Amino acid sequence: MSGTVSKRQLGQSDVHISPIGLGCWQFSKGNGLVGKFWPAMEQEAMNQIVQESLDGGVNWFDTAEVYGKGDSERALSEALDSATFGSEPPVIATKWWPAFRRSSSIVHTFDARRIALGGRAIDLHQVHQPMSFSSPTDEMNAMADLMDEGKIRSAGVSNFNLKQMKEAHEALLERGYSLASNQVKYSLLDRRIEENGILDYAKEQGITIIAYSPLEQGILSGKFHQNPDLIKKIQGVRKYTPNFRAKGLKKTEPLIKLMLRLAEDYDVTPTQIALNWVIHQHGETIVAIPGASKTHHATANAKTMDFELSNTDLFALDQMAKRIQVD
Repeated sequence: MSGTVSKRQLGQSDVHISPIGLGCWQFSKGNGLVGKFWPAMEQEAMNQIVQESLDGGVNWFDTAEVYGKGDSERALSEALDSATFGSEPPVIATKWWPAFRRSSSIVHTFDARRIALGGRAIDLHQVHQPMSFSSPTDEMNAMADLMDEGKIRSAGVSNFNLKQMKEAHEALLERGYSLASNQVKYSLLDRRIEENGILDYAKEQGITIIAYSPLEQGILSGKFHQNPDLIKKIQGVRKYTPNFRAKGLKKTEPLIKLMLRLAEDYDVTPTQIALNWVIHQHGETIVAIPGASKTHHATANAKTMDFELSNTDLFALDQMAKRIQVD
């Protein structure tokens, strides 16, 4: 299976990735403020998820320094140590945490990122948030220094608005590189990048959009609409978010009904419908990094790449989703 998935160029870099990657936020082991969003997982479960992803054609993994204070990176590394894959090593993307730091920290903390990842190459290094004491220009100059030294293959950002994204891209162009990606929240229920200029600029400049939370923490799986009692069993703070409340379920019900019908037509799941829409609605500009807390989640995510929604069905989902307000 892994040899049949068409890869996409990451921005204008020499890195090529599958349309679906694996987001490793869930690998935080419940540690740190950010890591507490998800319950802790056993390492063996993470090993199986990584192997299942690889077997299904997923060739890249997205993690971050702040996920469990490096625990996600270490867990991913351990999972890859036990995994089997082809001659090409998996693509690794991680992120520098900028809060209360300056751009010089990108270079100073790089060795720690490599160690956490078991010495593996970092193919995409990203600035996690636009909140450091330094400008996007200074941050990208630090990333360019790492590229000059051959330590990373590409540089990206995450959660940058249009102005910040432009500044980052222009700074890299001055150094002979280009911005590979902007990782932002995007799904059928969160369409903001279509309105704020980020998506248009990405298309114009050949920058990849990496969509995180493409399933809105699982609400687009449809299972919580079909059985609301499942919400009570959710561990962590996720169940308190607006989409999981009765009002949120009612609001999104028409979209879920359409997804269920399409899932039947394509002999897939609503989850796969939601992900397929994300990776095909705007050509090859957007890739997605759904997470997985169980092996069957990883299997389903990977199988999203086995089919493609028709233009008619993409449009139907587009129009239905636009009627729903984002919380």
